[in-house]
This record gives sequence, structure tokens and C-alpha cells, in this order.
Amino acid sequence: MTHPIIHMQDIKKHFGNVIALNGVTFDVTAGECHCLLGDNGAGKSTFIKTMSGVHKPTSGEILFEGKPLSFSSPRDAMEAGIATVFQDLAMIPLMSVTRNFFMGREPTKGRGLAKRFDLNAANDICMEEMRKMGINLRAPDQAVGTLSGGERQTVAIARAVYFGAKVLILDEPTSALGVRQTSNVLSTIARVRAQGVGVVFISHNVRHAMAVGDRFTVLNRGQTLGTARKGEITSAELQDLMAGGQELATLDTSLGDTI
Repeated sequence: MTHPIIHMQDIKKHFGNVIALNGVTFDVTAGECHCLLGDNGAGKSTFIKTMSGVHKPTSGEILFEGKPLSFSSPRDAMEAGIATVFQDLAMIPLMSVTRNFFMGREPTKGRGLAKRFDLNAANDICMEEMRKMGINLRAPDQAVGTLSGGERQTVAIARAVYFGAKVLILDEPTSALGVRQTSNVLSTIARVRAQGVGVVFISHNVRHAMAVGDRFTVLNRGQTLGTARKGEITSAELQDLMAGGQELATLDTSLGDTI
């Protein structure tokens, strides 16, 4: 039996009197894409921040590679091997692809006061890592802002994997992309999964999740409504869970079966 890389058991998160997460259990194994689906306000953002060390859970347990673990900061999570790619990507558009790829972790050569950024080595690494993800850059020194949205997502994903991510959390990576760019990102996720990285794919788009997901968990108002493996649930059933089931059916009837 394959054990999860990270297992979050009965996670609760309160902000004063507001209950943002109310007993969420979730895990991801190596080489798996586990999709967390939910509409706006479902608790996805709080869940991401709890898994990545931004928030400490009010109660519950986090196991990483089978051992209890408590993150004091996002840096703790990153050092453990949990990388998060947020929607804003944290990139500087006018800076080169290479500089964005190695931001804060630049390879150096020389010693002591003579130590300096090894740009040639960095360019070679950047080009190779992007090639592995299916992107052939025109040049590593081109501004990252000249890339498409899907290519920028791929830079962020490739960067996380290169620096040792065991779990990769993707926050709505396809939400603002066109069809072609979405296809590129979904292909990148498949490549990452094939390398043995556990992928947590956060989305409200059922079609995109079904394209790459191995398991699907639906979150609603801070609670999980269930988890299913691929083949155990249809897109329509997932959509129905996300939308509120009977509420959607009632609305559909009142609008003359137009939904």
C-alpha cells in the first residue's frame, strides 16, 4: 500500500467566531494528482494556506511522510518539500526567465568575495528544466512577461520541481487561461506527476480536474462532501456536488430546465 506524502486529518481552522475549515481530511501520494474542488467561499484558500504553512490549524493533525509535523511558516513547508504556486505566480515581468527561475537561489561560482552569480550555468539549467516540461524557450534571457500565461505557469511549476518539491500545490492554475494555454498547463501537471511528485490541484473547473486528476475531493463551506477516485464519479456528479445538489435541481426546475 502506498502511504501519503502528506496527510491532513480532521483539520479545523477558526478565525474568531468564523469557522473556515471544519474537520477537513485530505491526503496526496507520490505520483498522484488529487483535485480539491469547490466554489468561491468553499474554504479552498484557507486550506491551501494551512497546508503550505501560512496558517496553523486550530486543531487536527498534519503528517508528512508518516511523521507529525507543524509548520511555523511557509519557509518550513518549502524546506520540507511542499511548494505552492499561487495565481499571482510571484514573478517580475521585466526580469528574465532565468532570473525569475532562480530568484533567491542563484547558482554561484568562485569563493569568498569573488563569489558571483553563474549566469551561464543558470541559463543552461533553466533551458533544460523548461524543455523537460515541454516548453522550448527562444532564449533564457527573454523577459518572463513576454511568455504566455500558460508558459509562466510552467516556469513556476518547473522551478518548484527543480528545487525539490515532493508535494506541489497549484492554486487555480487554469482559471485565467485560454484553451491552448490550459492544455499546456495540464500537460505540465501530467509530466510532474510522472516524476513522482504529489500534485494538489485546486480548482472550481470540473473539466480541467477530470483531465488530470486521480482523486477528487469536494469542499463546501469548510467541509468535505466526499472523495472519489477517477472512474467512480462522473463530471456531472462532481459538478452537482459543488453546486449544492438539490439546490441546483430546484433552481433548474424553476428556470424551466435551462441549467
